[in-house]
Amino acid sequence: MRVLIADDEKAITLTLKEELEEAGHKVTVTHSGDEALHILESEPFDCLVTDINMPGVKGDELLRRAKALDEKLVVIIITGYGTIESAVQAMKDGATDYILKPFVNDQIVRLIDRLARMGALEEENQNLRSQLDELSPFEDIVGSSEAMQEVFRTIKTVSRTDANVLIVGETGTGKEMTARAIHNRSPRRAGPFVAISCAAIPSTLLEDELFGHEQGAYTGARDQKIGRIERAQGGTFFLDDIDDMPVETQVKLLRVLQERELERLGGTTTIPLDIRVIAATKVDLKEHVRQGRFREDLYYRLNVVPIHLPPLRERKGDLPLLVRHFLARFAKDREFEIRPEDMEAMEAYSWPGNVRELQHAVERAVALAGRARYLRRAHLVDRSPVHKMAPNVPQSVQTLKEVVEEAERRHIQQVLKLTGNHRAEAARQLGISRKNLWEKMKLYGIEGPGE
Repeated sequence: MRVLIADDEKAITLTLKEELEEAGHKVTVTHSGDEALHILESEPFDCLVTDINMPGVKGDELLRRAKALDEKLVVIIITGYGTIESAVQAMKDGATDYILKPFVNDQIVRLIDRLARMGALEEENQNLRSQLDELSPFEDIVGSSEAMQEVFRTIKTVSRTDANVLIVGETGTGKEMTARAIHNRSPRRAGPFVAISCAAIPSTLLEDELFGHEQGAYTGARDQKIGRIERAQGGTFFLDDIDDMPVETQVKLLRVLQERELERLGGTTTIPLDIRVIAATKVDLKEHVRQGRFREDLYYRLNVVPIHLPPLRERKGDLPLLVRHFLARFAKDREFEIRPEDMEAMEAYSWPGNVRELQHAVERAVALAGRARYLRRAHLVDRSPVHKMAPNVPQSVQTLKEVVEEAERRHIQQVLKLTGNHRAEAARQLGISRKNLWEKMKLYGIEGPGE
């Protein structure tokens, strides 16, 4: 340790300096409080040993001013005129110890040695915590692969800002967990984290969920409703499956992001917003933009900081880490093992459902293990002819929602053609209202003459 001794009794400082240096410490000596303060202001020290009564600045004042300069500085008070009151006050002011004269030098040497060991141990613990944080810094997000380390580095950097983030990744890669990790490390962590899945809510109800409504905004709106965007005030709003948002809703969301304010449906009051927006998509939004299915201006508004989550098949070396993580979660107090050949089979499998599929596989294997110690391969890896050993899912596969929308669009076009583009008759044939038919024609870009 770097030690500064401040005492006007030269005999004490001479012998104490020699013994501390023999113990391996670097020691500087001064005989006045003024000089001690000047030294502390000009160079760093780990420990200050100071007398109370000495020329210039007194020891108690030196203690307070030294701690103001460096609150981590260890201060040991030595005095020949000690009282209980002065000792208590010194400890309140931040002194580590209070020693009365005369004392044996070895008493102070042992004390500083112990403090040095404690400091070294704390530094080692901090280094270990940092190393663990590098490997898995975000609760349930586990991974040591370079691909995941890049994700962790981006999360750490962007968490300190309020920039919009677009998370891109296949189903099951952990997009919402990533969004929560950003929120939990951000200055907004004390605020709410509000999430919505655009794919899980019918398009006719999505705007109401997002923006809320005023009483009487439409038939059945008996009470005021606060939308999810507004509920995220002071925190983070997470839009999952943003690629499933209808184009007309995208226009309204864009205005919210640009102006940082909204109006509830049926309302006239403008509500200022203090939110951070994170969106997630399972598809290439640029391709959706080219197809006219996603607004280009909204895409660039959301894609300020992109985070690409790699699929599990591209995370070399992460699978055994994830398996151990899930075993710790699901096995409770029991210890399970996986044979090396079964782990190899798991690493050879493509995991089209990514981490979510792996999690369910481990949970299933534990639940079906009975009293066995080794988990069975049949419970861990799908051995059907379709999925055995790693066929990758084609990226061009349409979602069920896309298939249904395409079928609906074609059927509406067919009925309109059969009725000679007579909307009222087409609506009757389809079993929907004319207003509903008009909305669907607008949604699918179907053009046609009027009644």
